Amino acid sequence: MKKRIRSIENLRDVIKPGSRVLTLFSGGLDSAYLLHLLSKQRCKEVIALTVDLGDDVNYVDIQNLAKQFGAHSVILDKRQEFVEQFVAPAIAAHASYLGVHPISSSLSRPCIVNQAVRLAKELSCDVILHTANQSQNSLRRLNGALDQLGFKGYYGTPYEFSALTREEKINELRNQGVNVFQTRNYSGDSNLWCREFESGMLDDPEDFSTPEDLYRWSASKPTADATKMSISFKEGIPLSVNGQKMQLLELIEHLNVEAGIYGIGRFSGLEHLAGGEKVLEVREMPAAHILLHAYRQLETACVEAESIREKISLEQIWIREAVEGRWYGTLREAAQQFIGSIARNVTGTVTYHLDWRTLEVNSICASRPLYIRDRDGWEKQKSNENRVSTTTLI
Repeated sequence: MKKRIRSIENLRDVIKPGSRVLTLFSGGLDSAYLLHLLSKQRCKEVIALTVDLGDDVNYVDIQNLAKQFGAHSVILDKRQEFVEQFVAPAIAAHASYLGVHPISSSLSRPCIVNQAVRLAKELSCDVILHTANQSQNSLRRLNGALDQLGFKGYYGTPYEFSALTREEKINELRNQGVNVFQTRNYSGDSNLWCREFESGMLDDPEDFSTPEDLYRWSASKPTADATKMSISFKEGIPLSVNGQKMQLLELIEHLNVEAGIYGIGRFSGLEHLAGGEKVLEVREMPAAHILLHAYRQLETACVEAESIREKISLEQIWIREAVEGRWYGTLREAAQQFIGSIARNVTGTVTYHLDWRTLEVNSICASRPLYIRDRDGWEKQKSNENRVSTTTLI
């Protein structure tokens, strides 16, 4: 069995002549530069894997860019699997990083790696590469999933200890005839749950401004009249919006637009690296924002307070394991079992008054409610019950 390594400082040490290499390929600067590096190696074949999780995937551009470096492009549409196996559990776990923003790449990275390991086995690849570096949280999430899924070849990233700047990579690619990265001065990650931006012009937490043209779902100024919006859940799964039933994939895409036009779902905050240092990340997540909010509102109507208290502590375990790159570990799976058992009780509808950057709850309607709708009537009933109980004792 080949020795597994988490850092690849020199591709020549890992990629022997005749190696079949699979690399994760987003079509961005870092993944394009990695294809450039691989084109200099004596590989038998380079497979550039793109896993489509929604939003920004341009199939034609990705295929053409891979072809330019002699790589074979494989694009897999895994949006359905992403929402069912990763996003749905995150909603039930109310998965928010330190209460600041819903988590995203902690969900997408294990999904992507799962596809990479499957394809690598199918195509007999002996190396899996990605492009995360030490200032990106994806480093431990990608490597963690590759380790937990037991990939038996070499894996890692040549960027972990690389000092190359974005400008140096752009200039080198320009020399190779690739001129598509000159105007992009940030790093981005996108799927149907989140559009995230970092690095470049967003490096400094003490002085940053996110250009409006980066946002796609959320409006920058009022454009829509106030409205009512009802979101229904069945056993913890979002089921419909305003009475219209939708599959979860369609429902998330719908809410990104319909909630986003009210300027809802923008987040900025610091997230820690493996060594404890923190980096700035900016996010756009309208559907995630309103779904997590609605879920907690409905959960409080359906579940006993003590169960929710225990669930909140287990949510933090679930989130920590996902964030730290241990999605396929037993601890997250165990926490998920408890969270899933609670979710089966969460059925009903939450209705909002939606206005500019405002979510105002107007109605919480549970299928099996624990709440009191008529307090005076409840007080009288309790008084009568207590009177009967006292009379019986006498």
